[in-house]
Amino acid sequence: MAPPSGAFRRGTIAVPLLRWFRAHRRDLPWRRDRDPYRIWVAEVLLQQTRVEQARPYFDRFLSAFPTVRALASASEEEVLRVWAGAGYYARARNLRNAARTIVEDRGGQWPTNAAEWAELPGVGPYISAAVASLADGEPVVALDANGLRVAARLTAEAGPTGSPGVRRRLHRFLEQELPPRRPGAFNEALMELGETVCRPRRPNCPECPLAFRCQAFRNLPDPGELPFRRAKSVRPHQVASVVALRCGDRWLVQRRASEGLLGGLWEFPGGKWAPGEGAESAARRELLEETGLVAPPLTPTGVISQSYSHFTVDLHLFEGEVKGPAPGLREPGRQRWVTWSEFDRLPVPKATERAAERLRSRPDTVSRGSGSRPGRTPASRRKAARSRPARAPLRPTHA
Repeated sequence: MAPPSGAFRRGTIAVPLLRWFRAHRRDLPWRRDRDPYRIWVAEVLLQQTRVEQARPYFDRFLSAFPTVRALASASEEEVLRVWAGAGYYARARNLRNAARTIVEDRGGQWPTNAAEWAELPGVGPYISAAVASLADGEPVVALDANGLRVAARLTAEAGPTGSPGVRRRLHRFLEQELPPRRPGAFNEALMELGETVCRPRRPNCPECPLAFRCQAFRNLPDPGELPFRRAKSVRPHQVASVVALRCGDRWLVQRRASEGLLGGLWEFPGGKWAPGEGAESAARRELLEETGLVAPPLTPTGVISQSYSHFTVDLHLFEGEVKGPAPGLREPGRQRWVTWSEFDRLPVPKATERAAERLRSRPDTVSRGSGSRPGRTPASRRKAARSRPARAPLRPTHA
Protein backbone atom coordinates (compact mmCIF):
# COMPACT_ATOMS: atom_id res chain seq x y z
CA MET A 1 0.00 0.00 0.00
CA ALA A 2 1.41 3.40 -0.99
CA PRO A 3 2.02 5.87 1.83
CA PRO A 4 -0.41 8.77 2.10
CA SER A 5 0.47 11.96 0.22
CA GLY A 6 3.17 13.90 2.02
CA ALA A 7 4.24 10.99 4.26
CA PHE A 8 7.95 10.40 4.70
CA ARG A 9 9.26 7.19 3.15
CA ARG A 10 12.22 5.64 4.95
CA GLY A 11 15.53 5.09 3.25
CA THR A 12 15.14 7.87 0.70
CA ILE A 13 17.58 10.61 1.70
CA ALA A 14 21.06 9.03 1.65
CA VAL A 15 21.51 8.88 -2.14
CA PRO A 16 20.50 12.48 -2.95
CA LEU A 17 22.27 13.78 0.16
CA LEU A 18 25.57 12.08 -0.72
CA ARG A 19 25.28 13.13 -4.37
CA TRP A 20 24.81 16.73 -3.25
CA PHE A 21 27.75 16.43 -0.83
CA ARG A 22 30.10 15.21 -3.56
CA ALA A 23 29.27 18.32 -5.59
CA HIS A 24 29.26 20.90 -2.79
CA ARG A 25 31.55 19.67 -0.02
CA ARG A 26 33.96 22.35 1.17
CA ASP A 27 37.67 21.71 0.99
CA LEU A 28 38.48 21.67 4.69
CA PRO A 29 41.91 20.71 6.08
CA TRP A 30 40.56 17.91 8.29
CA ARG A 31 38.80 16.28 5.33
CA ARG A 32 41.93 15.59 3.32
CA ASP A 33 42.67 12.26 4.99
CA ARG A 34 41.20 9.89 7.57
CA ASP A 35 43.82 10.60 10.23
CA PRO A 36 42.00 10.10 13.55
CA TYR A 37 44.11 12.77 15.26
CA ARG A 38 43.20 15.49 12.77
CA ILE A 39 39.54 14.46 12.71
CA TRP A 40 39.37 14.40 16.51
CA VAL A 41 40.94 17.86 16.93
CA ALA A 42 38.61 19.27 14.27
CA GLU A 43 35.49 17.79 15.86
CA VAL A 44 36.44 19.17 19.27
CA LEU A 45 36.87 22.63 17.74
CA LEU A 46 33.63 22.37 15.79
CA GLN A 47 31.62 21.48 18.88
CA GLN A 48 31.16 25.16 19.77
CA THR A 49 32.61 26.97 16.76
CA ARG A 50 31.46 27.47 13.17
CA VAL A 51 33.59 25.98 10.40
CA GLU A 52 35.05 29.21 9.03
CA GLN A 53 35.93 30.40 12.53
CA ALA A 54 37.54 27.06 13.38
CA ARG A 55 39.87 26.80 10.39
CA PRO A 56 42.66 29.16 11.56
CA TYR A 57 42.62 27.62 15.04
CA PHE A 58 42.85 24.12 13.58
CA ASP A 59 45.88 25.08 11.47
CA ARG A 60 47.55 26.78 14.43
CA PHE A 61 46.91 23.87 16.78
CA LEU A 62 48.21 21.25 14.32
CA SER A 63 51.26 23.37 13.59
CA ALA A 64 52.10 23.50 17.31
CA PHE A 65 51.13 19.89 18.08
CA PRO A 66 51.37 17.86 14.85
CA THR A 67 50.94 14.48 16.56
CA VAL A 68 49.13 13.06 19.55
CA ARG A 69 52.49 12.46 21.25
CA ALA A 70 53.44 16.12 20.80
CA LEU A 71 50.15 17.13 22.40
CA ALA A 72 50.54 14.65 25.24
CA SER A 73 54.01 15.98 26.11
CA ALA A 74 52.97 19.65 26.07
CA SER A 75 52.22 21.57 29.26
CA GLU A 76 48.70 22.77 29.96
CA GLU A 77 49.87 26.37 29.64
CA GLU A 78 51.36 25.71 26.19
CA VAL A 79 48.12 24.11 25.00
CA LEU A 80 45.95 26.92 26.36
CA ARG A 81 48.19 29.55 24.77
CA VAL A 82 47.85 27.95 21.34
CA TRP A 83 44.10 27.50 21.86
CA ALA A 84 43.69 31.14 22.96
CA GLY A 85 40.77 32.79 21.19
CA ALA A 86 38.87 29.61 20.33
CA GLY A 87 36.86 29.76 23.57
CA TYR A 88 35.46 27.02 25.80
CA TYR A 89 38.91 26.28 27.20
CA ALA A 90 37.84 23.05 28.85
CA ARG A 91 37.98 21.59 25.34
CA ALA A 92 41.72 22.28 25.13
CA ARG A 93 42.39 20.83 28.58
CA ASN A 94 40.38 17.71 27.71
CA LEU A 95 42.25 17.29 24.42
CA ARG A 96 45.56 17.29 26.26
CA ASN A 97 44.31 14.93 28.98
CA ALA A 98 42.87 12.53 26.42
CA ALA A 99 46.12 12.63 24.42
CA ARG A 100 48.01 11.63 27.55
CA THR A 101 45.57 8.77 28.09
CA ILE A 102 46.12 7.54 24.52
CA VAL A 103 49.92 7.73 24.81
CA GLU A 104 50.40 6.58 28.41
CA ASP A 105 47.51 4.19 29.04
CA ARG A 106 46.84 2.86 25.54
CA GLY A 107 50.45 2.71 24.36
CA GLY A 108 49.73 5.13 21.54
CA GLN A 109 46.93 2.97 20.13
CA TRP A 110 43.89 4.85 18.85
CA PRO A 111 40.33 3.87 19.81
CA THR A 112 38.64 2.05 16.96
CA ASN A 113 34.97 2.46 17.83
CA ALA A 114 32.62 4.93 19.48
CA ALA A 115 32.56 3.04 22.79
CA GLU A 116 36.35 3.26 23.13
CA TRP A 117 36.39 6.94 22.14
CA ALA A 118 33.76 7.68 24.79
CA GLU A 119 36.16 6.42 27.50
CA LEU A 120 38.55 9.33 26.87
CA PRO A 121 38.36 12.54 28.95
CA GLY A 122 35.96 15.08 27.46
CA VAL A 123 34.71 12.83 24.65
CA GLY A 124 30.92 12.70 24.65
CA PRO A 125 28.34 10.95 22.44
CA TYR A 126 28.68 13.31 19.47
CA ILE A 127 32.49 13.35 19.19
CA SER A 128 32.82 9.61 19.83
CA ALA A 129 30.32 8.84 17.05
CA ALA A 130 31.73 11.43 14.65
CA VAL A 131 35.35 10.27 14.89
CA ALA A 132 34.42 6.57 14.86
CA SER A 133 32.30 6.99 11.72
CA LEU A 134 34.79 9.23 9.90
CA ALA A 135 38.07 7.53 10.85
CA ASP A 136 36.96 3.90 11.17
CA GLY A 137 33.71 3.68 9.21
CA GLU A 138 31.61 2.56 12.17
CA PRO A 139 27.90 2.84 11.21
CA VAL A 140 26.81 5.23 13.97
CA VAL A 141 24.89 8.50 13.76
CA ALA A 142 26.78 11.62 14.90
CA LEU A 143 24.08 14.08 15.82
CA ASP A 144 25.07 17.73 16.28
CA ALA A 145 22.88 20.84 16.23
CA ASN A 146 22.95 20.96 12.42
CA GLY A 147 21.89 17.34 12.08
CA LEU A 148 19.14 17.78 14.65
CA ARG A 149 17.76 20.75 12.75
CA VAL A 150 17.75 18.94 9.41
CA ALA A 151 16.10 15.85 10.89
CA ALA A 152 13.49 17.94 12.71
CA ARG A 153 12.46 19.67 9.49
CA LEU A 154 12.47 16.48 7.46
CA THR A 155 10.07 14.84 9.92
CA ALA A 156 8.17 18.00 11.00
CA GLU A 157 9.17 17.36 14.60
CA ALA A 158 7.16 19.76 16.77
CA GLY A 159 9.06 19.28 20.04
CA PRO A 160 12.17 21.19 21.15
CA THR A 161 15.41 19.51 20.06
CA GLY A 162 16.80 20.04 23.55
CA SER A 163 14.34 17.47 24.88
CA PRO A 164 15.88 14.00 25.40
CA GLY A 165 12.76 12.35 23.98
CA VAL A 166 12.89 14.44 20.81
CA ARG A 167 16.60 13.75 20.37
CA ARG A 168 15.97 10.01 20.71
CA ARG A 169 13.24 10.15 18.04
CA LEU A 170 15.42 12.07 15.62
CA HIS A 171 18.38 9.78 16.31
CA ARG A 172 16.25 6.70 15.53
CA PHE A 173 15.01 8.34 12.33
CA LEU A 174 18.56 9.00 11.11
CA GLU A 175 19.69 5.51 12.10
CA GLN A 176 17.13 4.16 9.63
CA GLU A 177 18.55 6.43 6.92
CA LEU A 178 22.25 5.81 7.64
CA PRO A 179 24.03 3.96 4.79
CA PRO A 180 26.15 1.25 6.50
CA ARG A 181 28.96 1.53 3.94
CA ARG A 182 29.32 5.33 4.08
CA PRO A 183 28.36 6.44 7.58
CA GLY A 184 31.08 9.07 7.87
CA ALA A 185 30.18 10.75 4.59
CA PHE A 186 26.49 10.69 5.58
CA ASN A 187 27.21 12.36 8.91
CA GLU A 188 29.44 14.98 7.29
CA ALA A 189 26.91 15.65 4.55
CA LEU A 190 24.12 16.12 7.07
CA MET A 191 26.19 18.62 9.04
CA GLU A 192 27.28 20.42 5.86
CA LEU A 193 23.68 20.69 4.71
CA GLY A 194 22.61 22.10 8.08
CA GLU A 195 25.36 24.72 8.14
CA THR A 196 25.17 25.91 4.53
CA VAL A 197 21.60 25.29 3.30
CA CYS A 198 19.20 24.19 6.05
CA ARG A 199 20.25 27.15 8.18
CA PRO A 200 18.67 28.05 11.54
CA ARG A 201 16.88 31.00 9.98
CA ARG A 202 15.89 31.57 6.35
CA PRO A 203 16.77 28.08 5.09
CA ASN A 204 17.59 27.98 1.39
CA CYS A 205 14.99 25.34 0.54
CA PRO A 206 15.16 25.72 -3.29
CA GLU A 207 18.81 24.58 -3.12
CA CYS A 208 18.18 21.67 -0.74
CA PRO A 209 18.59 18.16 -2.20
CA LEU A 210 16.10 16.82 0.37
CA ALA A 211 13.29 19.35 -0.18
CA PHE A 212 11.29 16.67 -2.03
CA ARG A 213 11.06 14.66 1.22
CA CYS A 214 10.97 17.53 3.72
CA GLN A 215 7.72 17.73 5.69
CA ALA A 216 8.46 21.27 6.89
CA PHE A 217 9.01 22.45 3.31
CA ARG A 218 5.88 20.72 2.06
CA ASN A 219 3.52 21.71 4.85
CA LEU A 220 4.67 24.97 6.47
CA PRO A 221 4.63 28.53 5.09
CA ASP A 222 8.08 29.00 6.64
CA PRO A 223 10.15 25.83 7.18
CA GLY A 224 12.41 27.92 9.40
CA GLU A 225 9.70 27.75 12.09
CA LEU A 226 11.13 24.33 12.95
CA PRO A 227 12.68 23.14 15.10
CA PHE A 228 10.78 24.66 17.98
CA ARG A 229 12.84 27.18 19.96
CA ARG A 230 12.21 28.03 23.55
CA ALA A 231 12.11 31.77 24.24
CA LYS A 232 15.50 33.04 25.34
CA SER A 233 15.66 34.29 28.88
CA VAL A 234 16.99 37.77 29.58
CA ARG A 235 20.68 37.56 30.38
CA PRO A 236 21.70 39.03 33.74
CA HIS A 237 24.17 41.89 33.78
CA GLN A 238 27.21 41.93 36.06
CA VAL A 239 29.78 44.57 36.99
CA ALA A 240 33.36 43.89 38.08
CA SER A 241 36.63 45.72 38.68
CA VAL A 242 40.12 44.64 37.64
CA VAL A 243 43.48 46.08 38.68
CA ALA A 244 46.47 46.39 36.35
CA LEU A 245 49.27 46.79 38.89
CA ARG A 246 52.64 47.87 37.56
CA CYS A 247 56.09 47.76 39.15
CA GLY A 248 58.70 49.21 36.81
CA ASP A 249 58.25 47.42 33.48
CA ARG A 250 56.35 44.48 34.98
CA TRP A 251 52.66 43.83 35.52
CA LEU A 252 50.97 41.57 38.04
CA VAL A 253 48.92 38.72 36.58
CA GLN A 254 47.46 35.60 38.13
CA ARG A 255 46.32 32.25 36.84
CA ARG A 256 42.76 31.03 37.22
CA ALA A 257 42.13 27.60 38.73
CA SER A 258 42.49 24.79 36.19
CA GLU A 259 38.89 23.69 36.57
CA GLY A 260 35.91 25.91 35.92
CA LEU A 261 35.32 29.03 33.90
CA LEU A 262 38.33 29.87 31.66
CA GLY A 263 40.41 27.47 33.72
CA GLY A 264 44.18 27.88 33.50
CA LEU A 265 44.16 31.33 31.85
CA TRP A 266 46.05 34.36 33.15
CA GLU A 267 44.42 37.70 33.97
CA PHE A 268 44.74 40.86 36.04
CA PRO A 269 43.42 40.52 39.61
CA GLY A 270 39.79 41.50 40.12
CA GLY A 271 36.23 40.33 40.46
CA LYS A 272 32.56 41.23 40.93
CA TRP A 273 31.35 44.10 43.04
CA ALA A 274 29.84 43.35 46.43
CA PRO A 275 26.36 44.78 47.14
CA GLY A 276 26.52 48.56 47.59
CA GLU A 277 30.17 48.68 46.51
CA GLY A 278 31.68 51.11 44.03
CA ALA A 279 34.17 50.49 41.24
CA GLU A 280 37.37 51.60 43.00
CA SER A 281 36.49 50.14 46.40
CA ALA A 282 35.78 46.80 44.67
CA ALA A 283 39.12 47.02 42.88
CA ARG A 284 40.99 47.64 46.15
CA ARG A 285 39.15 44.88 48.01
CA GLU A 286 39.65 42.31 45.24
CA LEU A 287 43.36 43.09 44.96
CA LEU A 288 43.83 42.69 48.71
CA GLU A 289 41.78 39.47 48.91
CA GLU A 290 43.44 37.83 45.92
CA THR A 291 47.05 38.92 46.37
CA GLY A 292 47.42 40.35 49.89
CA LEU A 293 48.63 43.65 48.39
CA VAL A 294 47.28 47.04 49.45
CA ALA A 295 46.45 49.05 46.35
CA PRO A 296 48.46 52.20 45.64
CA PRO A 297 46.67 55.23 44.13
CA LEU A 298 44.53 53.88 41.28
CA THR A 299 43.71 55.54 37.96
CA PRO A 300 40.47 54.56 36.20
CA THR A 301 41.31 53.42 32.67
CA GLY A 302 37.86 52.87 31.22
CA VAL A 303 35.23 50.14 31.08
CA ILE A 304 35.46 46.98 28.97
CA SER A 305 32.05 45.57 28.07
CA GLN A 306 31.73 41.90 27.16
CA SER A 307 28.68 39.97 26.02
CA TYR A 308 28.48 36.22 26.65
CA SER A 309 26.00 33.45 26.08
CA HIS A 310 24.62 33.54 29.63
CA PHE A 311 25.27 37.10 30.83
CA THR A 312 26.81 40.47 30.05
CA VAL A 313 29.47 42.22 32.09
CA ASP A 314 31.16 45.61 32.44
CA LEU A 315 34.78 45.40 33.64
CA HIS A 316 36.03 48.61 35.25
CA LEU A 317 39.77 48.76 34.64
CA PHE A 318 42.11 50.52 37.09
CA GLU A 319 45.84 51.07 36.77
CA GLY A 320 48.21 51.45 39.71
CA GLU A 321 51.99 51.68 40.15
CA VAL A 322 54.08 50.19 42.95
CA LYS A 323 57.27 52.10 43.76
CA GLY A 324 60.50 50.31 44.63
CA PRO A 325 61.20 46.55 44.40
CA ALA A 326 58.40 44.26 43.31
CA PRO A 327 56.45 43.03 46.37
CA GLY A 328 56.56 39.36 47.19
CA LEU A 329 53.65 37.26 45.98
CA ARG A 330 51.26 35.27 48.14
CA GLU A 331 51.12 32.39 45.61
CA PRO A 332 54.24 32.53 43.41
CA GLY A 333 53.17 29.49 41.39
CA ARG A 334 49.91 31.19 40.46
CA GLN A 335 50.94 34.85 40.40
CA ARG A 336 53.68 36.54 38.39
CA TRP A 337 55.21 39.91 37.61
CA VAL A 338 55.64 39.91 33.82
CA THR A 339 56.85 42.23 31.08
CA TRP A 340 54.64 42.76 28.05
CA SER A 341 56.79 40.38 26.01
CA GLU A 342 56.26 37.71 28.70
CA PHE A 343 52.57 38.58 28.86
CA ASP A 344 52.31 37.92 25.11
CA ARG A 345 53.37 34.31 25.69
CA LEU A 346 50.62 33.62 28.25
CA PRO A 347 47.15 32.28 27.47
CA VAL A 348 44.71 35.05 28.44
CA PRO A 349 40.95 35.64 28.13
CA LYS A 350 39.70 38.07 25.52
CA ALA A 351 38.73 40.69 28.14
CA THR A 352 42.27 40.61 29.58
CA GLU A 353 43.72 40.93 26.08
CA ARG A 354 41.54 43.99 25.47
CA ALA A 355 42.57 45.47 28.81
CA ALA A 356 46.24 45.00 27.92
CA GLU A 357 45.73 46.64 24.54
CA ARG A 358 44.18 49.64 26.26
CA LEU A 359 47.07 49.90 28.72
CA ARG A 360 49.70 49.54 26.03
CA SER A 361 48.12 52.32 23.97
CA ARG A 362 48.74 54.82 26.77
CA PRO A 363 51.86 56.92 26.05
CA ASP A 364 53.14 56.73 29.64
CA THR A 365 52.83 52.93 29.53
CA VAL A 366 54.47 52.36 26.15
CA SER A 367 57.44 54.56 26.92
CA ARG A 368 58.52 52.38 29.84
CA GLY A 369 60.65 49.30 29.22
CA SER A 370 57.71 47.05 28.49
CA GLY A 371 59.08 44.77 25.82
CA SER A 372 57.58 46.85 22.99
CA ARG A 373 59.92 47.44 20.09
CA PRO A 374 61.37 50.99 19.91
CA GLY A 375 59.30 53.23 17.68
CA ARG A 376 56.30 50.90 17.68
CA THR A 377 53.15 53.03 17.89
CA PRO A 378 49.62 52.05 18.92
CA ALA A 379 48.61 52.28 15.24
CA SER A 380 51.36 49.87 14.20
CA ARG A 381 50.33 47.44 16.94
CA ARG A 382 46.74 47.57 15.71
CA LYS A 383 47.97 46.88 12.18
CA ALA A 384 49.97 43.88 13.44
CA ALA A 385 46.99 42.65 15.41
CA ARG A 386 44.85 42.69 12.25
CA SER A 387 47.36 40.37 10.56
CA ARG A 388 46.90 37.72 13.23
CA PRO A 389 44.15 35.04 12.80
CA ALA A 390 40.74 36.26 13.90
CA ARG A 391 39.70 35.01 17.31
CA ALA A 392 36.28 33.53 18.10
CA PRO A 393 34.32 35.02 21.03
CA LEU A 394 35.39 33.80 24.45
CA ARG A 395 33.39 32.90 27.45
CA PRO A 396 33.19 35.00 30.61
CA THR A 397 36.38 36.08 32.32
CA HIS A 398 35.25 37.26 35.76
CA ALA A 399 32.17 35.54 37.14
